[in-house]
Amino acid sequence: MTVSGSPIFWILACLALAAVVVFFERLLELRRAQIDWQDFIKGVVNVLDAGNEEEALAICEDTSVPVANVVAAAIRHRNGSQRALREAVDAQGRAETGRLDRRLAALSLIGQSAPLIGLLGAVIGLIKTVRLVDSAVLVTRADLLGSAMDALVVAALGLAVAIPVMIMHGALRIRMDRLTTELEAAATSIVGYVTAKREVGK
Repeated sequence: MTVSGSPIFWILACLALAAVVVFFERLLELRRAQIDWQDFIKGVVNVLDAGNEEEALAICEDTSVPVANVVAAAIRHRNGSQRALREAVDAQGRAETGRLDRRLAALSLIGQSAPLIGLLGAVIGLIKTVRLVDSAVLVTRADLLGSAMDALVVAALGLAVAIPVMIMHGALRIRMDRLTTELEAAATSIVGYVTAKREVGK
């Protein structure tokens, strides 16, 4: 059986295709989630200072990015206790982070499993080679080399899938970590503003 006809080959091909789809889908989602959070909060704060809480919420809902959703949570709970405010903002932040982190684990799983699947294909190929040698039928050198080569190619395919997938996962993880840091900074900023404004109003 040639490499292209092996089930292991098609499993690796499907994993590679799935990884590419997940990568570009997550990349587009993470790029859409990026905004200048400092400018956004300044704009919302200016509206809140003018006493237009509903307009500030409308701005957050229209923007519809993780930072905006966290800011909206702070505005909605601005009249609650300090603990309730912080918990609401933290919960929204975790929800946004979880949504952004979705499917990244799938890329990591593909990257880790592809070499093992390739190794499994190589072992199966070597078993076939040994069985050829052990058979009573006359075996040519070409048969042995062909079988061994198929085993090595499948192992190489596993690595060829795993390496770029792990690079894609790493690139997305860097973007994700940057967004998480910005989200935490935005949450701290808006909570500080709401707290300070409430203290002034007392």
